[in-house]
Amino acid sequence: MRICLVYDCLFPWTVGGAERWTRNVAEALVAGGHEVTYLTRTQWEPGDAPHLPGIRVVAVSPAEDLYGPDGNRTIGQALRFGRGVARHLASHRGAYDVVHVSASPYFGVLAAGLVRRLGGYRMAVDWHEVWSDSYWREYLGGLKGRVAQAIQRLCVRLPQQAFCFSAMHAQRLREEGLKSEPIVLRGEWAGPTDRPDPRPAEPLVVFAGRMIGEKHAPDVVPAVMAARERIPQLRATIFGDGPQLDDVRAAIAACGAGGIVDAPGFVDEDVVQDALARATCLLMPSTREGYGMIVIEAAAKGVPSVLVAAVDNASTEHIAEGVNGFVVADGSPAALARGIVAAYEGGAPLREATADWFAAHAHELSIATSLERVVAAYADGARVAGRP
Repeated sequence: MRICLVYDCLFPWTVGGAERWTRNVAEALVAGGHEVTYLTRTQWEPGDAPHLPGIRVVAVSPAEDLYGPDGNRTIGQALRFGRGVARHLASHRGAYDVVHVSASPYFGVLAAGLVRRLGGYRMAVDWHEVWSDSYWREYLGGLKGRVAQAIQRLCVRLPQQAFCFSAMHAQRLREEGLKSEPIVLRGEWAGPTDRPDPRPAEPLVVFAGRMIGEKHAPDVVPAVMAARERIPQLRATIFGDGPQLDDVRAAIAACGAGGIVDAPGFVDEDVVQDALARATCLLMPSTREGYGMIVIEAAAKGVPSVLVAAVDNASTEHIAEGVNGFVVADGSPAALARGIVAAYEGGAPLREATADWFAAHAHELSIATSLERVVAAYADGARVAGRP
C-alpha cells in the first residue's frame, strides 16, 4: 500500500511520545513492504534534510517554533502546516491509499479530511489525547477554548479510522461523535518484553518528563520532604527541562531541600534509565497524560509508580493498585508522600509483583502488537473499499 503519514514533528529532530510513535509506524510500514511518505514541517538546517531508509520525508511548512512564550501551541504554525498538507494532498491526487494523520495539530486533520474525496484515499487518525471542555477552557480561556473544542469535535466527526491509546480517550471520541468504533492501541513499548529482574531499591524517588504545568514537577519537592518524616534517608532526582524548571529549583530552595532533591535538567537517556532502575518508585504528579510511557518504562525495570487520580490522566490505566504502584487521590504533599511510603514499604515483594505485571502484559504493551493492528486496519479498509 501507499501510505502518507502526516505530523508536523519528526523524531529525533523533535522528541516526544507521539514523535516516537509516528516514526516507529513509518519504519514498520517500510519493513512490511509498503511505500511511505512522511509530511512534516522543516526541523533541520538547510541542506541537511533527513535521509531515512525507505521513507520519503516532505516538508510542507517552514521551520518555526511550535510553542509561544506562554507555552501553548502557536495557531499560525498549525495553520501553515495544515495549508501545506492540503496543497500536497491536492497536488498528489490518487498517490496514496491511506493518509494517516496525527490529530495534533488539528489543521492537518482538517486538511486531509477536506481533500479526501479528491484524493481517493482512506483516512486514519492517531488520537493521543481528546481534551475535555474544562481543559480547553483552562488551556486557552473561555472563547478560544470553545472555538478549539468545536474544531476538535469537527475533526472527530470526519470519516476516519480512529486509533487511540487509552480507554478514556476512546470513550471521549464516542462522546464527541465519532462515527466508527475507535481502535485502542495499548502498546507503545519498543524495548525487551522479557520479565525484568528488578535491581535492589535505593531510597530514591525519580520524576522524568517535560516540565510543563500539567506535569506538576515542583510538587515532587514538598512530597519528598513530607515522606522523609517516615524515610529519613529519602532523596529525589527530577529529570527534564521546560518552562517549570526554574519553579522546581525555587521549590528546592524554599523547602530547604538542597542536597536532598536534585534537578539536573536535560541529561542523557542512559542517566535517566539508570536512576529509574535504582529508584524506590517513579513519582508522576501529572494531571494530564494521554498514555504515560514513563510508567511502562518503570514497570519494565520492576519499579512501581505513584500517580495522581485526575480526570485527564489516562496513565492511571496502567496501574493495578498495590501490584505495580499506587494512584493517590490528589497531588497534595501528604497524598503523594503516602504513595511514596507505600512503595518504600512494599519493598522487594512489590518490585517482584511489578515485574510479574509487566511480564503478564508485555505482549499487549508491545509496540509491535499495536503496529500489527494498525496494518490490519489498513487492510480491512482496503477490503471494504474493494481494493486489493
